[in-house]
Amino acid sequence: MTLSYTRLLQFYKQFGKFYDRQFTDFSARTGLSMRDIHVLLFLVNNPDYDTARDITELRGLSKSQVSQAVELLAAEGFLLRTPDEADRRVVHLSITPAGLPLARECQAIQTACGQRLMTGLSEEQEQQLALLLGTVLNNGSHLAEEESI
Repeated sequence: MTLSYTRLLQFYKQFGKFYDRQFTDFSARTGLSMRDIHVLLFLVNNPDYDTARDITELRGLSKSQVSQAVELLAAEGFLLRTPDEADRRVVHLSITPAGLPLARECQAIQTACGQRLMTGLSEEQEQQLALLLGTVLNNGSHLAEEESI
């Protein structure tokens, strides 16, 4: 089987543009950037990962992007920073009651985006795609780890 890397990269680029456009109205209304939205979504979608380091490592945003987003979101009252009791160098992030409606609205936009992407696929095909993507992403993360050694 020949995988068309051009098609894969084309999908990545097109989906990224499509995904970002889905948040245009939300962003205009709230003043939040995609960077801020990514941080909110990460925290609401991944409750077991709640530090800036987690966001940087798992979401792939740069330290500066995460830092800027956390500063803005905390200043707006949407995020709370809580020092870890065992290690004061670690700061846990949590979405405040004021930020939760925004995070939930972002989740709804994200869900609608995913549903549009999966239009025409059966439930079985969606499951197969999830399994295949999981394998490819796992392979990619192992390769990235090997290169950073």
